[in-house]
Amino acid sequence: MLLAVDIGNTNIHLGLWHKGAWLNSWRARTVPDKMADEYAVLVRSFLSSADLTYRAVTDVVISSVVPPLTASFVDLVERYFQIDPLVVTHQTHTGVRIAIDQPEQAGADRIVNTAAVAALYGGPAIVIDFGTATTFDIVSGDGAYRGGAIAPGIVIAHDALVSLTARLHKVDLMPPPCPIGSNTIHAMQSGIFWGYIALVEGMVARLKQTMHSADWPHDNRSDPEPHIKVIATGGLAALFNQHTDAIEMIAPELTLEGLRIIYELNNGTAA
Repeated sequence: MLLAVDIGNTNIHLGLWHKGAWLNSWRARTVPDKMADEYAVLVRSFLSSADLTYRAVTDVVISSVVPPLTASFVDLVERYFQIDPLVVTHQTHTGVRIAIDQPEQAGADRIVNTAAVAALYGGPAIVIDFGTATTFDIVSGDGAYRGGAIAPGIVIAHDALVSLTARLHKVDLMPPPCPIGSNTIHAMQSGIFWGYIALVEGMVARLKQTMHSADWPHDNRSDPEPHIKVIATGGLAALFNQHTDAIEMIAPELTLEGLRIIYELNNGTAA
């Protein structure tokens, strides 16, 4: 049984893969200064909810963008599971070539997402991950990771607006009845939500334009303008997808799938 762990800036996503399916998945809040033993209690609780113990897990793969927790989870896995986990870095065999200027700076989550898209959907593709930051990552037709863009996540934008203004307060992140807000709450919702939709649509259009340009390294010269898939993941992906045609498909478990794929590339079929 494979335990996949994706450590993000806001949440930690864990999933159990067994016999070709995800049996369970859980989310926990990211607390960078939490100790390995504290997270071990939480993981044990998750496993117990599925009538499992540490002993049921035979393999572990980890991606992390929070260095202190990378070390904590490696310690946790080594001591409690008695397993040497696979920790994804730019040097890990992922099935995708990292074709950017400084591969060592590529976030593990972005590497894992592009590995999943390359294996499951193929390129060319744009991967949008709605997390703490909203990332746009490019997979070329030959399965290479070509870089992308990083924007503040909608929650960060909302919180910054509220914290830096004296008379604006938190609102629900949802579209208002009309784009022209007739009160402060609806005006904020319009600016934040529809402004964010415009950001997504504008970025997708500009990225596609660049990928179709003569300067872009086309993989199939006979088809200079191939269809570019747009795949979204992350907690708010489904909400945004309801209000824009820029997103082609939603893949809620994309990062866990990428972790599974990378593990199997490095260790054969997972237990």
